[in-house]
Amino acid sequence: MSMIFIGGSSEIFELPEPAITRIGAIVAAEHGVLIGDASGADAEAQGLLAGYKYEHVGVFHAGKEPRNNLGDWAAYHVPSPNDARGDFVHAAKDREMARRADFGMMVWDGASPGTAVNVLRLAIANKPCVIYDLARGNMATTYNVEDWCAMLRHAGPDIRRQVKARMTPDERLALPE
Repeated sequence: MSMIFIGGSSEIFELPEPAITRIGAIVAAEHGVLIGDASGADAEAQGLLAGYKYEHVGVFHAGKEPRNNLGDWAAYHVPSPNDARGDFVHAAKDREMARRADFGMMVWDGASPGTAVNVLRLAIANKPCVIYDLARGNMATTYNVEDWCAMLRHAGPDIRRQVKARMTPDERLALPE
């Protein structure tokens, strides 16, 4: 059973039709799903999976309890470092999902630095990730860091700065000079 890391921007409250179709294919193929507990794309994908009554799902969370676990699936608590604040609270669980995954599927609004860094984590490990880029209205697949760099070229300089600020030193080292 392949493990798929499904995620995306917390500002997305409706999945695009191709992403809905792909989730249906993931269910039909009985792949495992690793998903976060955030509002937005995570909760939308959880709702779809719950509608299928799909059982092969693990919800990863940084807090004591998941913020969203719409299918009452197994929950995996990944604590963040004590000094983590803001969005960095969720980075450890995101890194763990990327580590466990064989593939990724992200729904990106073209602005979310967290989603972009999750794609990078998969790219560093040469794990394919399908990205539904709602800002550009297209779908692309990254296989490596070079593909990720090409994806990020379309984001503005402010977004690229935010993405870089979210990276660990090791993740920054993976980038070409």
